[in-house]
Amino acid sequence: MSEKSTFIRYVHHVLVGALTLTGLLLPAVSATARSEATGQPGAGVHPGATARPGAGAANRADIAPRIFQGRGFDTCQAPDLATMAAWRASSAYRAVGIYFGGRARACKSQAHLTTDWVRQTTDAGWSLLPIYVGSQSPCVSGSNKNPYRIDPSTAATQGGTEGADAVDSAQALGLGEGSALYLDMEAYDIDDKDCAAATLTFLRGWDRQVRAAGYLAGFYSSADSGIKHVETARKAGADDLPDVVWYARWGVSATLTDEPALSDGAWASHARIHQYTGSVTESYGGKKLNIDRDLVDAPVAVVD
Repeated sequence: MSEKSTFIRYVHHVLVGALTLTGLLLPAVSATARSEATGQPGAGVHPGATARPGAGAANRADIAPRIFQGRGFDTCQAPDLATMAAWRASSAYRAVGIYFGGRARACKSQAHLTTDWVRQTTDAGWSLLPIYVGSQSPCVSGSNKNPYRIDPSTAATQGGTEGADAVDSAQALGLGEGSALYLDMEAYDIDDKDCAAATLTFLRGWDRQVRAAGYLAGFYSSADSGIKHVETARKAGADDLPDVVWYARWGVSATLTDEPALSDGAWASHARIHQYTGSVTESYGGKKLNIDRDLVDAPVAVVD
């Protein structure tokens, strides 16, 4: 995702020619979110959208998530508060992805990402999409992710351990129960059956642990790898799959309904995000950022 500066965009761009993250929106919200030619807001995006507590339950009847519908962005390093204020005042974005943990996270320092930052940004009207970049598939694309690969022999345990770490990291920032935590799994070879099986085992272990702590399990990946993989698993009747998907497919119109990797009814209730453009530079209020653009109808963080 916006770890893009170092590794994300190159993998997905090569694999799909358009990146993919996990995500779905409602049909009423599916529309071109931005004219790629002009950089101006498109129709049907709900530029003034707000997060609504309890407005839908994703795929979890026992957790009433806080749903955001509208435009968001993700960027590797959480911006400083002055930049967030400038973008809140001058842009149509109202949600931001934050890389809050995981051993494969590119921007590890996160100098601005503190409990105070979380509180001030949410008080100002921002909705947060917490992203955890943990262990990657054994057949991940891109050499810079190789040191962080899943061990197939302990994939379930490893997934559970990292799920617990994700919960601890979220709680340390004041992201409370009911928050959606998004596991970032970079593009991998889903035709490698052993590799795909280990990746799914890890993901299911992560999901179980995150849910057991009262959080929602989100999943970000390339539409043509991780997202296609979990959709295949869903059709096969697998359990412990993500509550919400964020799919990266670049170079196409922003849509929450017309994703080829997903059936129309899959993750269709406030449970999709589409990352439709990556590694673009935008400036608002004199503050410039390199971002990925996202169309969102999905759970966000609940701040304690």
